[in-house]
Amino acid sequence: MAAAEGPVIDEAMTLQPLVLLCWSASEGSCASRHRQCGERRAGDWGGRLASNPFPEATMADLTELPQGGSFLWEEAGSRKIMAPELFTDEQREFARTAREFTEKEIHPRLASIEAKDPGVVPDLLRKAGELGLLMVDVPEEYGGIGASKVTSMLVAEQFATIGSFAVSLGAHTGIGTLPIVYYGTPEQKARYLPDLATGNKLAAYALTEANSGSDALAAQARAVLSPDGSYYRLDGSKQFITNAGFADLFTVFAKIDGERFTAFLVERRTRGVSVGPEEHKMGIRGSSTCTLILDDVRVPAENVLGAIGHGHKIAFNTLNIGRLKLGVATLGGSKDALEFATRYALDRKQFGKPIASFGLIREKLADMALRILVNESLGYRTTGMIDEHLAHAENDEDKARAIEEFSVEASILKIYGSEALDFVADEAVQVLGGYGFIEEYPVARILRDSRIFRIFEGTNEINRLIVPGTLFRRAMKGELPLMDVTERVTADAAAGRVPPVGGSQHEIARGIAERAKWTTLFVTRAAIEKYLGTVAEEQEVLGVIADRIQDCFAIDSLVARSAVIREHGSDTAKDFVSAALVAYIPPVWSRVFHTARHLLMDMLDGEALAANLEAVSHLAHDLPCKVMKARRKIADAVVAAGGYPL
Repeated sequence: MAAAEGPVIDEAMTLQPLVLLCWSASEGSCASRHRQCGERRAGDWGGRLASNPFPEATMADLTELPQGGSFLWEEAGSRKIMAPELFTDEQREFARTAREFTEKEIHPRLASIEAKDPGVVPDLLRKAGELGLLMVDVPEEYGGIGASKVTSMLVAEQFATIGSFAVSLGAHTGIGTLPIVYYGTPEQKARYLPDLATGNKLAAYALTEANSGSDALAAQARAVLSPDGSYYRLDGSKQFITNAGFADLFTVFAKIDGERFTAFLVERRTRGVSVGPEEHKMGIRGSSTCTLILDDVRVPAENVLGAIGHGHKIAFNTLNIGRLKLGVATLGGSKDALEFATRYALDRKQFGKPIASFGLIREKLADMALRILVNESLGYRTTGMIDEHLAHAENDEDKARAIEEFSVEASILKIYGSEALDFVADEAVQVLGGYGFIEEYPVARILRDSRIFRIFEGTNEINRLIVPGTLFRRAMKGELPLMDVTERVTADAAAGRVPPVGGSQHEIARGIAERAKWTTLFVTRAAIEKYLGTVAEEQEVLGVIADRIQDCFAIDSLVARSAVIREHGSDTAKDFVSAALVAYIPPVWSRVFHTARHLLMDMLDGEALAANLEAVSHLAHDLPCKVMKARRKIADAVVAAGGYPL
């Protein structure tokens, strides 16, 4: 995790004028498979619903590699995903080692960490390095393990129960080390990676400046090549730099001659490098956050990282990595908060019985568990897709592209994870009542620490712009079929050819997931047609679309996760996810559909509004289901497990 304000991906936000395709309704190739037929009752979903089960063939693995953003047009549940039920024994062993280290080494020193006692966090990082916990992402030829991204994220999750240490470790193993892994020369890798993998040296990432946060390319730090070409002279300062107080190596971004944005590897011992005092922060108090000062720092020319003038590629793709790790890491704090709240609710008695028996408390526990389930499903699905691409990578450039491919999912994961942690931590405080407000109880610290995650790695507002902006940009470059898909959806919806909803509980969930995607694609196309080349300026519209895309990814991932659990999960897990489908999807679907209608009302008038409202109305579907009953089942599972039941 990086400085407190990461940049926007400017390239993603530069939306070229859109050359729109014909909007006339056509028969569309999908008409025949989207038809209504019959009715049957479907358990907790209740009611009489049209039945048209999806063909089992769609549950087979798709042969091609997954594509970033493809959840919007691939049929729900058609691609098997990575999920915790599929972790290998080796991955679970890594997680166990990290968890034991957290419990035995970090928790006993929590007071010292929070007080920023000198040397405590660096010492713990080096101890983690001795156990091999810092080398998961480093290739074997440079002293690491070269494990999968799923393994890396699983380890990060275990450390995330203590926010201050998690931030310090994430800054070192993620944004501090990975730029060298993906963009370093063989000589740079050989020089730095072995020490970073063991913790002999610790790393930091220096991008943000006082006047360039989200707009990273407005950086003022300058680099000037020496007359003999042997070194660059760096001047400037970087703000909110995590690990700055003790890092040995910094990835620093500066403009050569004030123009060419470039990355440099700067060693702390270099003359002219200094750091300011530690910032006094609301949360993550034990992590080091300082200003990095560069005063006539002479950096050898061979320490340029990547190509000159291409620093933006390193900066932005490194932030994609940071967003992935941040999103998954929030699971650690969320699960701890739920466990503490559950155990407290079981022990705390009011009116002669545990408050865990009260409906409104149980509803909180259920909602907390639902957000954790969805966040977990999003996180390991995304890292699993990246691993699929990495398995086919032939060089470092391919590996960097594998990360960049899923920049949309990374932004969604960052948004969802940070806001889920905020919600869970806040509800945990509420369950504890007055005790939750007392620093003696860990939920107070978890809540304080959680707030920064909505700012780290690009604010959530910036990431909401990145989601549709990246999809639009890639569509206009011909990399994604977004325009073709929105054209088909618009035509079919107008003609009443819409995805069916019916059959088994799982099939109903898949049908609703499809309708949510169609609804989102419908209003996306309406926005593009309305605003043409100025759509990038309509931030409120893009924000609504981003939230609906996030909802689609969440529903789709929950459907896909349920398929994995039905095949590989325990009976307890099957019951839990079955209840989750009912408790989570209908309210989200309602939000997607009604928000879409109101967005159309905001954008359009007169006949255009009437025509679009009529067309999108064909996607409407009321689900007569037992959401309250499902939440009670989830609460039962949480109480029985004493926390998150999976």
